[in-house]
Amino acid sequence: MTIDGRTLTPEAIERVALGASVSLAPAARERMQASRRVVERAVDGNEVVYGVTTGFGRLADTVIPTNRIRELQLNLVRSHAVGVGEPFDEPVARAITLLRAHTLAGGFCGTRPVVCERLLDLLNAGIWPRIPGQGSVGASGDLAPLSHLALVLVGEGEARLGAVRESRPDGDWRAAAEVLVGSGLDPLELDAKEGLSLINGTQVMTAIGVLALLRADRLVEAADAAGALSLEATLGTRTAFRAEIHEARPHPGQLASAARLRKLLGERSELGESHADCDKVQDAYSFRCMPQVHGAVHDTLAHVRKVLEVELNSATDNPLVFARETGVGVVLSGGNFHGAPVAAALDFLAIAVTDLASISERRIAAIVDPSTSGLPAFLASEPGLESGFMQNQVTAAALVSECKGLAHPASVDSIPTSANKEDHVSMGVWAARKAEQVVINAERVLAIELLAAARGIDLRRPLRTSPALEALHDRIRERVPARDKDRPGWGEIEMVAAMIRKGELHS
Repeated sequence: MTIDGRTLTPEAIERVALGASVSLAPAARERMQASRRVVERAVDGNEVVYGVTTGFGRLADTVIPTNRIRELQLNLVRSHAVGVGEPFDEPVARAITLLRAHTLAGGFCGTRPVVCERLLDLLNAGIWPRIPGQGSVGASGDLAPLSHLALVLVGEGEARLGAVRESRPDGDWRAAAEVLVGSGLDPLELDAKEGLSLINGTQVMTAIGVLALLRADRLVEAADAAGALSLEATLGTRTAFRAEIHEARPHPGQLASAARLRKLLGERSELGESHADCDKVQDAYSFRCMPQVHGAVHDTLAHVRKVLEVELNSATDNPLVFARETGVGVVLSGGNFHGAPVAAALDFLAIAVTDLASISERRIAAIVDPSTSGLPAFLASEPGLESGFMQNQVTAAALVSECKGLAHPASVDSIPTSANKEDHVSMGVWAARKAEQVVINAERVLAIELLAAARGIDLRRPLRTSPALEALHDRIRERVPARDKDRPGWGEIEMVAAMIRKGELHS
């Protein structure tokens, strides 16, 4: 695929994160060359320009001699590479690399095209930069983690060949210079402003957020499928999903979720007809209110997508370089590196997905409780002798409790940095990392629900559910055989969670 600095989509980012190759659009190269000429004129004219001929942060008033500008840029990258903690996995590292290249391609950073091209070389060679996950406060950009990416470009730091180009990652982290040479690449010598342009921006939080969003999109559709299967397993009523109810409160997500539930449940099923004359009037909220709760998550994700789509196609460097058609440009200092929009959106994502996991856990609890489901206790073949799905619900409860802690907003916090020059920050990377973990937890909770609901359907045999839900049940049973006695279940949970992540169990 080709990047132009203007038209990247979340889906394209995911394709590259999973291995697609990338090239630079000719129009982007021209824009970069035009903005680069503005920077070069500033240097040649001995102009005082932040980050080009001055120090950084509180040291912005320190003017740097022209003959030491390259040294300034390398020192910046080296000094800011102080990230700690576990490094990002390969897909996230690739997404970060792509987004940094895409931002440069927008033509507002003043870097040479070769800087962008070298980032793309990392992707196309399958080089996985070691980028620690902790150390960014989300303004002035994601400085520490992006510095570790920039280090690899200059032949310092650590890297490895990832699974994208190898059958498996090639062992331990190695010196970046060794990995570059082995891939036929030379270290890059940074010129004026290029170190700053490589590390100043919101690409880390945005990359994590985009990949988490796409997983959450698949998750919310899987939730409708899981909820419908659970409803049938517990002999619930589909009355609450009738169109006229939701047209009276027409939130888009609610309408879409109700429509999916109606489609999944179908007009008729043997299980539905088996209790047509029962005296049950209403189900518990976790069943009856699925369109309202799942729909609210759907609408939240739509909002998050809008924010991220703007962000990933934006200029987030500082200062920004604006080339004019007259050949005279201007370099302006501002604050587009501040991660507030992304941090708030990803906090919202974590809150919404936590609610999705929470309502799923309540349905699991209902399925394993004979007083609410009418099924054997904990779905065991011989309750008492066997524990069945007892601990599965406990695991789900533990995951949901963890989600609730992680859902506390990161964006409400700020700690001043850089001697109070950078006195209000976004904590956007922490918001992104929390959101990602909430999505991972929720995938496992939904996997537990799908397994429990499928077991409930097994116990209702010979009655059958709707064709759509029978097909869903079959997809689960293709990977996870029906159980007739207790067995370890952790592998089954991870297998079904992976099916959710890949979009194999959506509605």
